[in-house]
Amino acid sequence: MKSKSITLYDVAKYANVSYQTVSRVINQAEHVSDKTRRKVEAAMLALNYVPNRVAQQLAGKLSHTIGLVTSNLSLHAPSQIAAAIKSQASKLHFNVVMSMIEQPDVDACKSAVNSLLSQRVDGLIVNIPLEDEHAQTITEMCGNVPALFLDVSSELSTHSITFDATAGASLAVEHLIHQGHQHIALLGGPQNSVSARLRLEGWQQALAKHQLSPVAQLQGDWGSLSGYLQTLALLSLGTTFTALLVANDQMALGALRALNESGLSVPGQISVIGYDDTEDSACFIPPLTTIKQDFKMLGNASVDRLLALIHDAELPTKTTVLPVTLIERKTTAAPESYITSPQALADALAVLARQVARLK
Repeated sequence: MKSKSITLYDVAKYANVSYQTVSRVINQAEHVSDKTRRKVEAAMLALNYVPNRVAQQLAGKLSHTIGLVTSNLSLHAPSQIAAAIKSQASKLHFNVVMSMIEQPDVDACKSAVNSLLSQRVDGLIVNIPLEDEHAQTITEMCGNVPALFLDVSSELSTHSITFDATAGASLAVEHLIHQGHQHIALLGGPQNSVSARLRLEGWQQALAKHQLSPVAQLQGDWGSLSGYLQTLALLSLGTTFTALLVANDQMALGALRALNESGLSVPGQISVIGYDDTEDSACFIPPLTTIKQDFKMLGNASVDRLLALIHDAELPTKTTVLPVTLIERKTTAAPESYITSPQALADALAVLARQVARLK
């Protein structure tokens, strides 16, 4: 049978329940037991029944669909945030439709928002870096459809959930200072990103508290290749540095490769701290010390907040700033450790042995 020929009554008959019960399940009504809900959902799946969402919306009902505007999912952080959002939405019986933007800018964001609004989503989550005025423009475009922003300034008066970039930057700097580092280089993200600017400003402010300035400052595009190329450029300058702060883990991966190819041991000669704690950062060589942003927490909080706004449009504007933590692994050490640490010497000899083996 084709799905369009299946009716609510067919589902009710298949599940051996009343059509009113099927309607309550479709509309996420209360007072339906989990057992009955599962039975009805199994019947819908078996019959390939698809509820007429547009008809429901014209009748003033929810589509139980939220829209997500996201940065390029080839980047680890946005992809993990999207996965967390989809997981939480599914648990709450909401679908997620996504519109991905290759190169974030306000015009591309407007186009993505219009596309999702045309699909009659109940609300929008926007994970695109936006300046204050652009976020306000998007909010106005959405009209009565609530919008929640994940990459805007926490000072903006709008519905937003962000991470504490100032605290994250400070944790990284304080960790290096405590280990004795004085010559610290910075590898930031693209400056059209609010998050990248906040991390850079946070590093600079934390260093200034110790009467220090960065010995060098470079900018990547979030990708691992840019981390690799920018670190090579830093090394070519001949600037003395013992530690490198990187604005995300993906660029840190590229930085580690550049340092390794240049014969510099991590953490013996250069310490490296990333940012995000993406799922694979613990598997870098060496495992990456980084600032953890809990993407699962963000996904849960953003879906919960958006659903609250969908059900009560009169909720007051709220800005939430989530905490971050330092995850210490194997890429940081005291700056003189390459001289004093037997383990660092053993690691260096092992690297040399592998390089010699390749020449045979």
